[in-house]
Amino acid sequence: MPNIKSAVKRVKTSEKRRALNASQKSALRTAVKTADQAIAATDVEAAKAALIVATKKLDKAVTKGLIHKNAAARKKSRLAKKLNALSAQA
Repeated sequence: MPNIKSAVKRVKTSEKRRALNASQKSALRTAVKTADQAIAATDVEAAKAALIVATKKLDKAVTKGLIHKNAAARKKSRLAKKLNALSAQA
């Protein structure tokens, strides 16, 4: 444990941030996974709704600095591509 007051504060704040980041990242992964599962289940309406939620969470994660913008763009693109393929079949 640090002795300097500012170092003690840094430990506390970084632990708080770590917990918050972990929770947001988990919610992000869940949203992406839900969209993927809806697409796999060939449910177009549910997939569209899940894609919108996943896209919002990805964009929010980028603004918070949780993930890189190119990673978010890649994930959104892949999900949209799968959904478009599903829509073309139906």
